[in-house]
Amino acid sequence: MFKNVFGSGFLVRTAHVILTWVITLILFLHDTELRQQEETDQLVQPVFFVLLVLLSVLLYFAVSLMDPGFILSDDSDLHVSTAAAGDGWTGTRSHLSQFTLGVTDEQQDMIPPTTKALRQRRCGHCLLQQPMRSKHCQTCRHCVRRYDHHCPWIENCVGERNHRWFVLYLAVQLLVLLWGLHIAWTGFRYAPSWQLWLRTNGMLLTVVVLVAVLSLVVLLLLGSHLYLVSLNTTTWEFMSRHRISYLKHCSADENPFDRGTFNNLWAFFCVWGTVVWEQVYFREGSDQV
Repeated sequence: MFKNVFGSGFLVRTAHVILTWVITLILFLHDTELRQQEETDQLVQPVFFVLLVLLSVLLYFAVSLMDPGFILSDDSDLHVSTAAAGDGWTGTRSHLSQFTLGVTDEQQDMIPPTTKALRQRRCGHCLLQQPMRSKHCQTCRHCVRRYDHHCPWIENCVGERNHRWFVLYLAVQLLVLLWGLHIAWTGFRYAPSWQLWLRTNGMLLTVVVLVAVLSLVVLLLLGSHLYLVSLNTTTWEFMSRHRISYLKHCSADENPFDRGTFNNLWAFFCVWGTVVWEQVYFREGSDQV
């Protein structure tokens, strides 16, 4: 389930944890409302804030270390004609069974004829067959199911298995940042001159600027991911649809995976399991397998 903790992302993860707890410590050491409540034994808000920070760190590690949906072997149930040596793509229009991955013979008989041509790729890097919506990540050196993007901050791909956890992490992180911004703001103290004010509040000012920038970044990330999820598309598909074989024939406003905003959000957050996207693509439902 998890990759090596001491891999290439060790320094990034360490920096994230250190930065998180240093900012939290600063908020407790300065004369903020958090410190004032602690001194008066009103511990509900301080304890809840620390628990929320801890939850954000745990979610960060979960998303960072979790298998995003790596494709490690060819599925024995995939009945797709493979390309000849040196040829990466295999296309067909005459036999639907050649590109309906994960669909049984009985299910294939139920799929109506279509004019869409689907090309199934055998990855040129790891030499494995790629199910629809997967992509090879050069950094992770694996193909990833329902690939969204590779995130350098978590040093991991965001894919089918950890995408919902990534969105949840962003939501919790945004709540922590906005709450921390409010707490830091309550710690500013009056001073008769700018020089004295900066000496008194310089550390808190640094925290406010840093947290404000991070809040804006996380807000934009969360908003963009929720928007794409509501359309049942990924960052990779949204940015590169003109180069993706199963999307480049579609018009700008056409998405073969879109089942409506509510259904898209429900399936993303509430339905667990691997989706056969080939079935969704040909409008034969999206039963879990």
